[in-house]
Amino acid sequence: MSTLLVKTLRDDPADAEVPSHRLMVRAGYIRRAAPGVYSWLPLGYLVYRNVERVVREEMDAAGCQEVHFPALLPREPYEVTGRWTEYGDTLFRLKDRKQADYLLGPTHEEMFTLMVKDLCSSYKDLPLSIYQIQTKYRDEARPRAGLLRCREFVMKDSYSFDIDDAGLERSYENHRRAYIRTFDRLGLEYVIVSAMSGAMGGSRSEEFLCPVPVGEDTFVRSPGGYAANAEAVRTPAPEPIPYDDAPAAHVEDTPDTPTIESLVALANEKFPRENGKWTAADTLKNVVVMLTHPDGKREPLVVGVPGDREVDLKRLEAQLEPATVDVFADTDFAAHPALVRGYIGPQALGAESVTGIRYLVDPRVVAGTRWLTGANQAGRHVFDLVCGRDFTPDGTVEAAELRDGDPAPDGSGPLSLQRGIEIGHIFQLGRKYAEALGLSVLDENGKRVTVTMGSYGIGVSRAVAAIAESSHDGAGLCWPREIAPADIHLVATGKDDAVFETAETLAKDLENAGLRVLFDDRRRISPGVKLNDAELIGVPTIAVVGRGLSNGTIEVTDRASGDREDVPLGEVVAHLTAVCRRPNPVH
Repeated sequence: MSTLLVKTLRDDPADAEVPSHRLMVRAGYIRRAAPGVYSWLPLGYLVYRNVERVVREEMDAAGCQEVHFPALLPREPYEVTGRWTEYGDTLFRLKDRKQADYLLGPTHEEMFTLMVKDLCSSYKDLPLSIYQIQTKYRDEARPRAGLLRCREFVMKDSYSFDIDDAGLERSYENHRRAYIRTFDRLGLEYVIVSAMSGAMGGSRSEEFLCPVPVGEDTFVRSPGGYAANAEAVRTPAPEPIPYDDAPAAHVEDTPDTPTIESLVALANEKFPRENGKWTAADTLKNVVVMLTHPDGKREPLVVGVPGDREVDLKRLEAQLEPATVDVFADTDFAAHPALVRGYIGPQALGAESVTGIRYLVDPRVVAGTRWLTGANQAGRHVFDLVCGRDFTPDGTVEAAELRDGDPAPDGSGPLSLQRGIEIGHIFQLGRKYAEALGLSVLDENGKRVTVTMGSYGIGVSRAVAAIAESSHDGAGLCWPREIAPADIHLVATGKDDAVFETAETLAKDLENAGLRVLFDDRRRISPGVKLNDAELIGVPTIAVVGRGLSNGTIEVTDRASGDREDVPLGEVVAHLTAVCRRPNPVH
C-alpha cells in the first residue's frame, strides 16, 4: 500500500446518495470524472475485473461465444429498426468530419443481428448464442447513485438465435440457469421477477433484482410465489356490474373541493347516502399528463384512477414506451382551457369527445361502476356517474400505485412491496429485429424462415455497486471472496522493524501459496488508521502482524462476521490458505 494508487477518505463525498457510492469513493475504488461517468482506480478495477471474469466464465460454460462490437456505431441499422428516433434524447448522437451520423451504442441488438445475417445462412448454423462485454452509453436525464445509474456503464449482452420458438425456449432456459450460477458465485442475493421488455420489444421477460432499500425498482411478492416488477403487475379487473337500476347522474355544487380529501368531506356533510359514508375509493381521480413521443410530438393524456390511489408515473411510462411522461404544466393547462384543473371529469374526455384528449382508466373502472368525479366546471362535481352508461374510456392502463396487501394477479395471496436493483434481464425478443433487418436462414426443407432471437443482459459495472450496496456495514465494505480485490489484507502495525520484516516474509509466503495479498507496509501510519482503512476497503480476511508477534501469534479477523482469532505464526499460512479455499456461502 506504500506504492498503491489509493487514497482513503474519512468524510463522505458531498454528492454521494447511497452507501455503495459513498464507500467506494471513500475506500479509493472509483472517482467521478463527470456527471454519471466514473474512473476506476486500481482496487476498484480489480473488483470489476473479477465480476467480469465470473460473468465470462459462466457464459462460456453455457456454450456462448464471445465477440466484441465497436461502441461507435453507424446510424443506418438503428434507423431501420426505428430506434434512432425511439431512443429520443437518451441517445448520444454525433457526426464525423464528413457529416455522417453515428451514435454511441446504448445496446447492440442491431449489430448482433447483422453479424449473424452476414455469417449464417442455414439451419445447420443454429442454434447460436454469442455475447460481448462492452461499454454502453445512455444520456440519462438524472444520473445518480454512483455506479447504479450512469451515462457510461459496462454490460454483458448476449443474444440467442434459433430456427423456431421451441429452440428459443431452450436457449432462454439455458441463459436463465447461467444467470443463476453467475449471481450465486457473485454472492448476490437476488429475486427473479416477471418484467416488461420495454423499448427492446419481445414477449417473455424476467429481471434479476437485488433487494436493497435504495433500489430504483419496486417489485412485489406473494406468499404463494408470485413475483413481478411493479411495472409488470396486472390488476385483476372486477366483473362488469349491471346498472339498469342505477340513479341518474346529477351535478352538484361542491365549492372549494379541488382535492379528494376536501371532496369526500363535503360529500359526507351535504350529500350523505344510506349505504355508508363516501370514501376516497368512491371517487374517480382524473390526472392529466403530457406525453412526448420520440418524434417530438407532444400529446395530453388523462388517466382515471380510484381516488384512494395515486398515479405511479413510472408504471404509467412503462406502459407507454417509447413515449416519455411529464407532469402537466401551467402552460399546458392554459393551452387546453376545456380541462378545468381540480374538476376534470370523463364526460369531456376521449378521442371522440370535443377535446379529443385520450382517456385511459384503471382496470378497476369497469362497466357499471358508479363514481363521484369532476363535472368539468369549477366548484362542481357529478355524482353517480356510471361507466359504460355516462362515459366510455378509450382503454385501460396500469398506472395506479401498488400497495402492500393488494391481491396477487394469480390469486396466490396478498402482495408485499420491496425495492431492488436490476442486475440482470432476460427476454425473448422473437422476430422483431430479424424481420426488420432481414435475418433469415434456410430450414431443413430448403424454405427460408425468419430467425427468432433472445436477449440477455447483465450490468457488470452495476453489479459491482449492487454487491457493495448489499455487502457493507458501518465501518466499510465487505466484499465476497470471489470478487474481492485480494484474499488477505495483511497489516503491519507499530514501529518495530521485526514486525515489518515478519510481515513482508509472510506476504511472500502467502503469495507463493497462491493467495492474493494486499500488504499494508506503510510506516509512520498509526495502527488505528491502518485498521480503519482495512475495514473500509473490505477485503474478506484481515491479518494483523503487531503486538501478538511477541507471543508468536498473528491476529486474523473475518471482515464480514468480525470473528477474531490468534493463529501461531508457524501455522498462519496453512490456516489462511484453508480459510481462503472455503467455498463462499450463497446468500
